[in-house]
Amino acid sequence: MLRRPKPGDSEADLLRAQEEFLNSGAQSGVHVIRRPDKRRGEENEVHKEPGNKTYQRDVVSIQDQDLSDEMPPLTPAAPKKSRFKAASVHFEDEGPEECLDRHDTHVTSVLSRIIERDLSNVPVSVPAFTTAAFPKVFHRSEIEDGGQGQGLEQRQGSTPLGKRSIFAQKLAAQRARESPHGKPQISCLTPGAQGSNISPVATKVTEQSLPGHEGRTESSRLVSGQGLNQQDSTKEALKIHQENKAWLEGMSQREILEEQKRLLAQLDPCLVEFVRNRKTQDSTAPLNQTLDGHGPSAVDSTVSAVDLRESEPEPLEMEMEHEVESQPPITEKELPVKPQKEWLHMDKLEPEKLEWLRDLPPPRRRDTKRAMQARFDFNGILIPPAEDLPTHLGLHHHGEEPELAGYSLQELFHLSRSQVIQQRSLALTTLAHILTKAHLGDFTSCLTGSIVSSLLDAGLLFLLRFSLDDSVEGVMAAALHTLRALLVSPGDEETLDGTFSWFLGMEAFSLLPAAQEEEEEDDEGLDEVMKLTEKEKEERKTDHDVALEDVIKGLLRMKLLPRLRYILEVVRPSPRVVLDILQVLARIARHSSSSATQVLDCPRLMQTVMSEFLPCSWSLPTPPTPESLYGLPVAMAMKLLRVVATSGRQACARLLHSLGARERLSCLLALQPKDLPLELGEALRISTEALRLWAVAAGYGQACDLYRDLYPLLVKALQCIPRVWAPADPLRPLELQRLLALLTLLTNVTHTAGCHQELQSACHSSQDAECPPPPPVEWSHVTGLQPSILGWMKGCVRLLQDPAQRESALILLPPQLLYLGGFYSQLSSQNSFQPVECLQELEALTAEVLLPLLSNQATHRGIDCLRSFSMLCNPQSCSLHPESVPSLPGWGCSGSRSLAGSSSPLPLLMALCHLLQTVVSIHRGIAHKFSPLLLSEPLLAYLRACCQARPTLSHASTWLLCHEHHFLYQLLKLAYMLVPVDAEVAKHASLFHELSMAMVSWLLPGSEHLVHDLLATMVFNPDFIPEGRTGGPEAAQLSELQLHDGSSPAPLGPLLRDACTQLPSLRGCFLSHLAHLEPLVLRSRNSHLGQTPRVRSRLLPEASGPTLPSDWPFLPLVSLYEWTGGAGDCDVESLPAGSLERVTHCLQWLLVLESWREGTLRAVPPAAKLARLCCLFLCSSDLFLEVPVQRLGWVLLRALTRPAQLGALDLAVPLPGVASFHDLYEALLGQYEAVSFGDPLFGCVLLLPLQRRFSAAMRLAVFGEHVGLLRSLGVTLRQLPVPLEGYTSPPEDSLALLRLYFRALVMGTLRQAWCPVLYVVALAHLNAFIFSQEPSLQEVEAARRSLLWKTYKLKDEVLKTHLLLFKKSQQESELGFEVYDSLPPIRARRLEAMVGVEERSSGEKD
Repeated sequence: MLRRPKPGDSEADLLRAQEEFLNSGAQSGVHVIRRPDKRRGEENEVHKEPGNKTYQRDVVSIQDQDLSDEMPPLTPAAPKKSRFKAASVHFEDEGPEECLDRHDTHVTSVLSRIIERDLSNVPVSVPAFTTAAFPKVFHRSEIEDGGQGQGLEQRQGSTPLGKRSIFAQKLAAQRARESPHGKPQISCLTPGAQGSNISPVATKVTEQSLPGHEGRTESSRLVSGQGLNQQDSTKEALKIHQENKAWLEGMSQREILEEQKRLLAQLDPCLVEFVRNRKTQDSTAPLNQTLDGHGPSAVDSTVSAVDLRESEPEPLEMEMEHEVESQPPITEKELPVKPQKEWLHMDKLEPEKLEWLRDLPPPRRRDTKRAMQARFDFNGILIPPAEDLPTHLGLHHHGEEPELAGYSLQELFHLSRSQVIQQRSLALTTLAHILTKAHLGDFTSCLTGSIVSSLLDAGLLFLLRFSLDDSVEGVMAAALHTLRALLVSPGDEETLDGTFSWFLGMEAFSLLPAAQEEEEEDDEGLDEVMKLTEKEKEERKTDHDVALEDVIKGLLRMKLLPRLRYILEVVRPSPRVVLDILQVLARIARHSSSSATQVLDCPRLMQTVMSEFLPCSWSLPTPPTPESLYGLPVAMAMKLLRVVATSGRQACARLLHSLGARERLSCLLALQPKDLPLELGEALRISTEALRLWAVAAGYGQACDLYRDLYPLLVKALQCIPRVWAPADPLRPLELQRLLALLTLLTNVTHTAGCHQELQSACHSSQDAECPPPPPVEWSHVTGLQPSILGWMKGCVRLLQDPAQRESALILLPPQLLYLGGFYSQLSSQNSFQPVECLQELEALTAEVLLPLLSNQATHRGIDCLRSFSMLCNPQSCSLHPESVPSLPGWGCSGSRSLAGSSSPLPLLMALCHLLQTVVSIHRGIAHKFSPLLLSEPLLAYLRACCQARPTLSHASTWLLCHEHHFLYQLLKLAYMLVPVDAEVAKHASLFHELSMAMVSWLLPGSEHLVHDLLATMVFNPDFIPEGRTGGPEAAQLSELQLHDGSSPAPLGPLLRDACTQLPSLRGCFLSHLAHLEPLVLRSRNSHLGQTPRVRSRLLPEASGPTLPSDWPFLPLVSLYEWTGGAGDCDVESLPAGSLERVTHCLQWLLVLESWREGTLRAVPPAAKLARLCCLFLCSSDLFLEVPVQRLGWVLLRALTRPAQLGALDLAVPLPGVASFHDLYEALLGQYEAVSFGDPLFGCVLLLPLQRRFSAAMRLAVFGEHVGLLRSLGVTLRQLPVPLEGYTSPPEDSLALLRLYFRALVMGTLRQAWCPVLYVVALAHLNAFIFSQEPSLQEVEAARRSLLWKTYKLKDEVLKTHLLLFKKSQQESELGFEVYDSLPPIRARRLEAMVGVEERSSGEKD
């Protein structure tokens, strides 16, 4: 007898059984019948019975019987079968005749396969006999007046199958008259139902839903039997129908509806629609009879019930339907035009098609809490749902809610694709108005969701791009207006123009969307050579995918720039369209340097802008508002050049030299604005933009030769500045903006001239290969400007006393102060520098300008309100705009209370601190005169608030945060010079140090020089850590006396004292770890110190986060861990030279911060601190055993386990830089087993995550996979840095862990002498579990009984006593716990009961 396979057989056993079966020749119990493959031409093959054909069995054969453990090589999957393969594949054994037959397309090949249809059961109708020779001619009047006998079908002139011709109507009327009952015959079968495989459930439900079928012969609408070969096809169809009906009668209504829903979800929607149409056709006759008065009167309600049962609408839709149905249908009397009988196809009154002719009902608020669809008028104003507007406004249309005025976003999208030009233009213009109001925040409190996000998701970009290709100029103009409303925020542009004259105000971050992590599943497992590059991945993306990630990049990919060039060059649109295009181009250039380069590289785009909108000569336009901007200078075109120039020095050089921007600057600035042949306001605007472009160029050390050519004009402009401003002058803001641009230009030219001497010396020495050439302007060229600007500034200080002139003076003072700060900072490095004269000038400047300005009420008022304007203290003041989308970021910080607003105190205070810091750096003797500024109580309160701040980064905050960082940096540099010389300021040294520590973690990309300077001057400066010299170590030692006894291996006081003496070494250690930032530091220093010829770009890098992470004090330790790769098998001698010293310095600095600057590490969660401290044990096999590391490690562990830190320790939250804390702990367990040698410090770190409130997975890992380390985990209860209650409370509820506890105790793996802490923990949890009285599941109760019985039967009396008599844990006692003298009565009774039950059960088994 053959052996049957069993579940445990291996592959060799199965192959051996197969061989025995084949050799025996036995008959198979299962026959595999292969169905013919129709795609391979096997339709005509006749299947033979198993007895007539011998089937070949499938035999599994493996060539290599020696099976290996390696994975078999991957082979391609089986090829898919193609239905067209038979027509394209030729076989070698196929003859020419067979090939011809297979490809024969002659008509005989078709006729030879005709199968005659079975018509044996089809009745034959004989035509009626007539005496006329020809059929009677039909006339329309006879059909229309057919009388009662024709029925509703004939009077309406249509059937459910569609419109019927006149001839068909006449035939139907004739058949109706010839019918014996006088009613039209209704067929139960329609063409197309044959072969339908619809489920009988849907058929039955549909048929039961209609009354009026009871009197008819029951039959299926779908199964008719037509086409069957049997003579009784009708009976067969009726039999199937009755079986379906009997099956449905046995089901409940709920089961029928569930089955119906399941079928509707599975079937093709087209097939379901066909069946429903079939139902409507079959129900026409009874419905017509009902309407004619021949049928039941309940059909209408029944049909409505059927419709609702077949598709249940949402409650809101049902309510809307109810409101529509509540109105009676329109009657013929209500029609404004009465239909005549002679009108074609007007013989039928169709109410549903004539509803639009009746008057609209008044809008009313529905009784629902659901949100209503937003509707807007043509000006983009939101229309309330209940507002009744007149129809002559054109806001009513034939939409889903015709009674409501206005257009929804969906309807505007639909209207924008209209064939009518005016409708397309109107829809796009309305969308533009909506977007404009959305950016202004008009819909924030009215709408839920974002309008901009909704429009972008709906495909607004593609709609606008298609509309730009429209041949109609009006549609093109409307699309451009909408595109400008989408991309450009007027508030942002106005704010950027207002801050242009601030300190580094021309710099701004790029508007790149935040980088999103892309899945790289396709590249996993591939070699680096085979992986796709970023460029290739970008090219593979579709336009839609690119636009979803970045709107600007998507537009550039859709060839927007060539289209805009075509519109400007060929179409030559109206002034508004030209301005829209220029603003869109400026927004694209702000996106990134690559986008600005694409604007420059677009063929003939910038040439068209330069030649048409920045001509060198033009005539005065006759009307005030010209009809065309072509041939006239446009301020927006000059601003576009300035934005493009901001992207980089190369782009600026191309504008100046290749595109002729230098000639335009000379032409526009050679004359005063009033002398330009332009309207005065426009002349001031374009002159201001020309000065700003020149200032940007001078910020790169370019276009300075223009300074020599236009020097007389610039001096004249300074001399002609009005000393008193007319408050009511409408041009005053424009004139003030022009003066601010002029001062910024002169400041940058002064910085450039100050670099001439240094660059000239560097070029002669040829030491720097990348040294730029010296600029054409020298220091002697700019020295004559300082007296004029100084006198002008003195006048502005005096004007602060005049309320009418105070606003103008406050606007002009910041750039004047910045100019003097730049002048004196460059003066000290010149060969012509005369120290004595300079010190005298600074003393005079202090007495005449700086001290009066510091004591002025305007300055005090600015300091008082500084905290309310601060971005750091008020992060919600610049939160993300509701309409901001990730793919289209913006600044969104306009407003009266914004830090960049017109009333902000920041520009004046920042410029004043910049000048004060420059003056004090030259003349230390007058530093004490500026102490009142730093001692001001409002300023100190502002600094304390900043230390507690937790700034959030976004495109709306980074730009303004950068300016506030500059201001704080100037304050800290001023404090750095005053603390050593002023005792009162030195009292607040700890505050300044804490702020500098916070600043290091806040500073953004582009401020690397500030980070380096703060680390080099303030962070490790002993003057700003006064605790190290005023008894701080001794105080720390006294405060910790109650925490440890004299035997502690790490006293805190000496360690702190040693760390304070090593502060210079600590500074060198951390600066060496930041050496990789040197190129960025140099680039940032060139910008901050005014080294303009070395500046590469005024566009700051992407603000992806701060320059340094918040946990930078752990940097040396983490760097060493990354160098070793976490292997932990290197000894100290194998590590890089100085590794022990660097780790010691890192731990010393952490000790200083944890002791005296705990708030500076507030941003680092305790779990992250613990994870980084674990690197100390994972980076080397014996580094943690070194004496200095041991002493510092104990102190840091005690700091980490303070009550506040321990309570905030959460190991379940995601940690920065750590993929999984559990994986890190697993590595820590393996390292402890390998190299710990029972080190108590390592053991304490290992025990810390085993507390009861943390995940049980780590405890399972210790008692499961790494149970061997329990022998060496000898941390005593006194050495444990946390309370023992954290391990024993609450009781353990994991059965698996409790069993592991018991097994470790019974097997002797866990002993009190080896691992006292976990021994007590295991006793506490097992004792609480076995004596628990709480009701529990049967499985838990069985485990409890089993453990108690096993405990009672233990032979180890000591362990048995500890488990049964355990009372509570006691960390101070010798055992670590207390025991009962005897079991409490309740426990004793439970034990006796348990022992009795177990003994009886054992006796029964025996």
